[in-house]
Amino acid sequence: MKKFAILFVLIISLCQVHGQQPVQLKSPEILKDNSVIFRLNAPEAKSVKLQGTMNTGWEGLEMNKNQDGIYEIKIGPVDPEIYVYTFQVDGVSILDPSNNIVTRDGSHIESSLVISGEKTDVYDVKDVPHGNVSAVWYPAEKLGMTRRCMVYTPPGYESSKKSYPVLYLLHGGGGDEEAWLGRGRANYILDNLIAQGKAEPMIIVIPNGNLMATSAPGETPLELRTKQNQQEMGTPAAMVGEKMQHSLVEDLLPFIEANYRVNKNKEGRAIAGLSMGGYQTLKTSNLYPDMFDYIGVMSMGVYTSVDDGFNKEGFKSKIEAIKKADPKLYWIGCGTDDFLYQLALDLMKIYDEVGLDYKYRESSGGHTWNNWRLYLSEFAPMLFK
Repeated sequence: MKKFAILFVLIISLCQVHGQQPVQLKSPEILKDNSVIFRLNAPEAKSVKLQGTMNTGWEGLEMNKNQDGIYEIKIGPVDPEIYVYTFQVDGVSILDPSNNIVTRDGSHIESSLVISGEKTDVYDVKDVPHGNVSAVWYPAEKLGMTRRCMVYTPPGYESSKKSYPVLYLLHGGGGDEEAWLGRGRANYILDNLIAQGKAEPMIIVIPNGNLMATSAPGETPLELRTKQNQQEMGTPAAMVGEKMQHSLVEDLLPFIEANYRVNKNKEGRAIAGLSMGGYQTLKTSNLYPDMFDYIGVMSMGVYTSVDDGFNKEGFKSKIEAIKKADPKLYWIGCGTDDFLYQLALDLMKIYDEVGLDYKYRESSGGHTWNNWRLYLSEFAPMLFK
């Protein structure tokens, strides 16, 4: 024991002599006026840039190097919101090693910055009753595999005997079934809205929308990883055809209704999604017009570049069927800077021609989680009333 103690002291001493002590930095440091200071210890780097969603157009901002080799930049004041960022060190993207809050959306892994305020209040973890989130595997015969979805059950579900309505919530291209939780904060948004009496208690089911994937990358069975073609997992291949839509309604929906206490009728079902998930929402509701009473399309429209044989009249006939089914809510949301903004406008033109009643939410900003969290926080209170 004495020899071990001596050896430990020697190791610590050597580290101090050779300057191997880790530099403890505060980054990000949020000041009282919501200005933010970012820091990175990189004495050998020639250039470090801050790149994040708080920068206009995701612009990389040059950081300044001090005499101790620490790069630093101050930005803001920054509006209350949840942002993601990375450091670009000599052109290589890295996480902020001083920040232990990291989020993932598909292959996009970034450090997180939360500026508190009224807008982010609904996204925060509050001292309210919390629902539970489960990773659930289910048989997807239409796709020939067992797949994973995430299921949020509201506070009180386990001790209750009542049946709950269900929102099927779809992620975007490149994401997976974890995106709406990690990046979208869906469970905390619902916890807070339910606690405030603004949303009905509901179950949320988040499937993996990638055609060839069983689950999020780290949860995929080893024997399948080498077989999966990355081009078939995300946009646009997962949006072509109708396999995912049929599997959602004919595999996942019956599984949920057999294993959870849910309202097994149109009035108790909603479907919504962002980007690729918005496209899948469009196609699913078009194929099954009597299945969902609440439909939400976020950052998506008439995606003719994916549907090579897009037939406007055929599309209109499907919308006519939805109109006849008379959903209680058809909701569309898109940011004015979103690269799919025009497609959303084109979609609404067709709906106007058909006479389908819908509600449109236009916001500032682009194709980002800043908008999609906002949309969910506004869409959920409209459901199941």
